[in-house]
Amino acid sequence: MPEYMPFTHAEMAALVSPRAGETKLGQCVHLAHPEHSLETTLATAKAHGAQFAIIGVGEDIGPRANLGRAGATNAFRAAMSQWLNLQSNRFLCGTECLVLGEIHTADLLPISTGGETPSLEQLREAVAQLDTRVITMVSAILAAGLEPILIGGGHNNAFGLLTASAAHYQRPVAAVNLDPHSDFRLLEGRHSGNGFSYAAANAALGFYHVLGLHELKNSEANLAQLSAFGGTWHSLQQIWVRREISLSQALEEIATKLNATKLPVALELDVDAITKMPSSAATTAGVPLLDAAHYVSYIARHCPCAYLHLAEAAPSCHEAGLEAGFKDVGQSLSELIYAYVQARLQFLAKPVNSSLTTQY
Repeated sequence: MPEYMPFTHAEMAALVSPRAGETKLGQCVHLAHPEHSLETTLATAKAHGAQFAIIGVGEDIGPRANLGRAGATNAFRAAMSQWLNLQSNRFLCGTECLVLGEIHTADLLPISTGGETPSLEQLREAVAQLDTRVITMVSAILAAGLEPILIGGGHNNAFGLLTASAAHYQRPVAAVNLDPHSDFRLLEGRHSGNGFSYAAANAALGFYHVLGLHELKNSEANLAQLSAFGGTWHSLQQIWVRREISLSQALEEIATKLNATKLPVALELDVDAITKMPSSAATTAGVPLLDAAHYVSYIARHCPCAYLHLAEAAPSCHEAGLEAGFKDVGQSLSELIYAYVQARLQFLAKPVNSSLTTQY
């Protein structure tokens, strides 16, 4: 079984619409070669100037294992259909990025017979198997000296990202997560709601802050468990409803705390947080997309980030149908990817910030 499905030149060409006198990002990004090993692909891209590796995980096993909605299976394709058609210009060339492909997931669930759906146990076992594949892929990307940008899939994949990052940097990771849910549920079998609690239990997570936590979408037991770990939060209501603190003040506080840990930083974003974003738990009372992009940009510019994770986007959950979902999800994820890449390039351009390890 292949470890991943490479995103090839033929797939890029099928998505990109060339135009005379213009150059699109898709015509400049590095792409995987189907006959090359993962290690060769990563090393070649790195040698030719790539700094980021974009990888997809097309699965909704994690959300379903958390009793949530299906649909988070094609966010990577939606994102690439928009991202690769953006302009290559003075602001971003495109050669900074390797579009790697998608982690193989099709074989993770048993084939149902008689129309039966997988049991909760089967779903959670499949998530645990997926964890191993995410860890393997992210470890290879980090070992090659590239920063992963992972497009989900469920937020269960945070566990694999955190675990691989902690192993690579040989220390726990400090995570910040824009999310109405803390995803710090009980250790009851793997699913999209307990990636951070499992990472904490395995000593991969050393610090955790939730931005935009909804005060009434987290159980008291969940909040108590998060507090017992030492996790902190700024709630959605504090910033966007009661206006007790501004987003700018909150981000400054968060970046200061993250940097004080002297740990690599995990930049997490569950698109459930964004108003009317098609997702497994979409909301009409969320964060504006541009505030989410500002969050990504600010943390990426001010902290030694190990990766970006964009989770839970589900084009098929759009109220107007799949085509509208592809467009809205693709445009939104493209803005978030650009916010991260541009901010990281600024951070890494500073001599003292030439590598994450120089921060310690």
